[in-house]
Amino acid sequence: MAPQRIGIVVAEPSGDLLAAGLMDALRELLPAVQFEGVAGPLMRESGIDEWEPMDNLSVMGLFEVLQHLPRLLRLRSRLLARWRGTPPLAFIGVDAPDFNLTLESRLREAGVPTVHYVSPTVWAWRTGRVKKIRRAVDLLLTIFPFETEFLAQRQVPAHYVGHPLAFDMTMEPDRKGARDALGLAADAPVLALLPGSRGGEVSRIARPFLETALALKQQLPDLQVIVPLVNEITRLIFEEQLGETAPQLDPVIALDQTRVALAAADVVLVASGTATLEGLLSKRPMVVGYKANAATYTLVQMLGLVKVKHVAMANLLADERLAPELIQAACEPAQLLPPLLEFFRNTGLRGQIAQRYADIHRQLRTDTNRAAAEAVVALLRERGLV
Repeated sequence: MAPQRIGIVVAEPSGDLLAAGLMDALRELLPAVQFEGVAGPLMRESGIDEWEPMDNLSVMGLFEVLQHLPRLLRLRSRLLARWRGTPPLAFIGVDAPDFNLTLESRLREAGVPTVHYVSPTVWAWRTGRVKKIRRAVDLLLTIFPFETEFLAQRQVPAHYVGHPLAFDMTMEPDRKGARDALGLAADAPVLALLPGSRGGEVSRIARPFLETALALKQQLPDLQVIVPLVNEITRLIFEEQLGETAPQLDPVIALDQTRVALAAADVVLVASGTATLEGLLSKRPMVVGYKANAATYTLVQMLGLVKVKHVAMANLLADERLAPELIQAACEPAQLLPPLLEFFRNTGLRGQIAQRYADIHRQLRTDTNRAAAEAVVALLRERGLV
């Protein structure tokens, strides 16, 4: 059987994870398939003809992108020329919309079926990008159910495949096992404190979170605090803030153990971001606090760029504010403390929220790799290509 080539481009670790899983699932359905393009380490392990490493695309921040723009444009031109010269069976762009959508649009014009995996957040801001997506893709694979309806209403062919985190994370987190692993008391109240995954976030958010944890400990003397941080940089920033703000708090600090910390917790104080989804999947009540860069926040507010009624993904998925959101000036102990205390003292409320989050987890819990692969193969069969 002649090889069936599929082009694929990723730009960051989350995309590498999604792509590697999709590649493995596609091989089960299309035994002759071969992959080529821009890859990460997990895709290399799965097996791909790597034309470029994903690190060549991993650029964040406006000024960094501008600095590397000529190189990125040259890279995209090389990929486009190569795939125009020898068209693949299909092209799959995983996330990285600023790079992939243009590539997809031009390949689609050349007759190559195009798939984009992970919807750009057009439902939240810069909704005008929908027009570009509509021109670029034959199929958009979404990881949140509300995205599919939003896109379908705007004539974008979208298919929901579930979220990989929901498939990976257990329906019933092991609280006792997690506490044992972290050295926390089995019967003490435990607060998980998650001040962000980037240095700038931690530097803005650690102080009000630490002050809030201190105030909470005055109300709950047996309180234990667990702080999972993503790397050494955020740990150093956090520990500096800890020494200045709350040296007597004595939290347990753990690197790269977010899920274990969430499982151990009774209640979570969390910066907005993917961690709120992990909190939901851990079935833990959350209070969300966030302080953005002041200039950025002012600009976003002035231009009306944000179009959603909730900040936290957990609330967007629930379509209600189960997790209080305290943003910018409201992200201070006086506002953060009351809802945290309510969660600790009201076990019935904690149970209700856990049940609601479990319902959402079940909705999201799909074999994402298999569902995505089946959607891609269905597109190819529709075109008579397999």
